[in-house]
This record gives sequence, structure tokens and C-alpha cells, in this order.
Amino acid sequence: MKIIIARHADPDYEKDSLTEAGFIEAKSLAKRLSKIEANEVYVSPLGRAKATCREYEKISGKRAVEKEFLKEFNHAVYDSEIGQMNQPWDFMPKYYFSHSKLRDYDGWLDSECMKSGDIKTHYDKVTAEFDKLLALHGYERDKGFYLAKRPCNDTILLFCHFGIECVLLSHLASVPPLVFSQSFCCLPTGVTTIVTEEREQGIASMRCIGFGDLSHLYADGIEPSFSARFCEKFTDDTRH
Repeated sequence: MKIIIARHADPDYEKDSLTEAGFIEAKSLAKRLSKIEANEVYVSPLGRAKATCREYEKISGKRAVEKEFLKEFNHAVYDSEIGQMNQPWDFMPKYYFSHSKLRDYDGWLDSECMKSGDIKTHYDKVTAEFDKLLALHGYERDKGFYLAKRPCNDTILLFCHFGIECVLLSHLASVPPLVFSQSFCCLPTGVTTIVTEEREQGIASMRCIGFGDLSHLYADGIEPSFSARFCEKFTDDTRH
């Protein structure tokens, strides 16, 4: 099976919708994704994801099912570097790389930072709901891999957010989500594709064959948005 994760288009966070450029991006994404035969489509309940998904629905004729667990993973933790509450996936590099526990799959949830926001409870809730969805398509989680109870060629499409995407990839790859949020960047309308691999009968692993792909924007001559990135040089007049 295939799992396709599409990040929402350029966001207007104040309105929980899209910017003018975002609606153009969403149309480009919709053209691309409408060519894929998706068996099921799921969307976050937040406005920016739903606005992006609506463009896809207009072209494809499909209707997405809203899933609460696809909301952005916004559960505040105490960040001692800045001395205040922060997102659990956005840290200054000095803080992140000086706390090795955050890069340890068996230990990141036990770090003082993550315990300050009870992230384990939120993470377990999201991943349990994700596994329920995969089980509907015949794949049941067992010790990090999946039992292929009813192997299939289904394609499921998820419209959501970068933070929650990091959580889902973390679960599938058995690595802390901060590995993705700190060292990778999925720009608006980035498309990530994961496929099952059943090298042993009945046992499936999940493998990413494309992360944050923006080829649809380049094909349409659209410059990708900067959202989710930070300045390349500190002296740049861009997002810090």
C-alpha cells in the first residue's frame, strides 16, 4: 500500500486559512494528486488543511474524511533555552544538539522537556489512531513493523501539517520526531510518499520513497513558499 502525506499550502495562520499564494499552490497540488487513484482521503480539521484539500476535492470529485488526529501537533513543552513554553518540535539548534536524549527513540519521551508537556500521552494517542487507520487497510503494527494481515495495493492520502507529519514518520521509522522536524523541512504542499515493503511474507515495513516533493510547483512555474524555513544567514532579512 501507499501512504501519501500532503502538507497544506502557504498558510495564513491568523485566519487558519491560506494566503493568496497558498490558494495558487493548492490548485497546483490538486492537479497533481487528482491523477493518483486514492482509495481513501483524510484531512485535518484545521482550516488551512481543509482549504488545501477542497481544491483537490473540486478536481478529483472525491470527498475527504476529517480525522482529529491529523491536527497539528501543538502541545506546549517548557524550553529552557528560551525560558518559556514552546512547540514540541521546534527548538534552537544549540538546545536540540546539546540534549542527546531528544535524538534517542527509547528516551526522547522521558526527557524533562517532553515530560513538561505530557507529550507521551499526546504522541501515543496520535499513533494509536494512525495504526487503527492502517489496520483498516490490512496492516497491524507489531514491534515496529506491520503484520500484513490483508496485503493490498490501496493508496491513502492525508492532508495535514508538518509537525504531525514528523510524528507519523517518527512512528513508521521508529525514530524521534525531532530528527525530522530539526533536520528536514517539508515546505507548503510538499508531498511525502511511503510504501509498504513485504520482503518476508506477512511482515511489512514502511519505507519513504519521496519526502516533501514539490515537483508540481516547479512544473507550474511556481516559486515554493518560505514557510517552515528559517534564514540561511543570520544577517538575512528573512524569518528568524
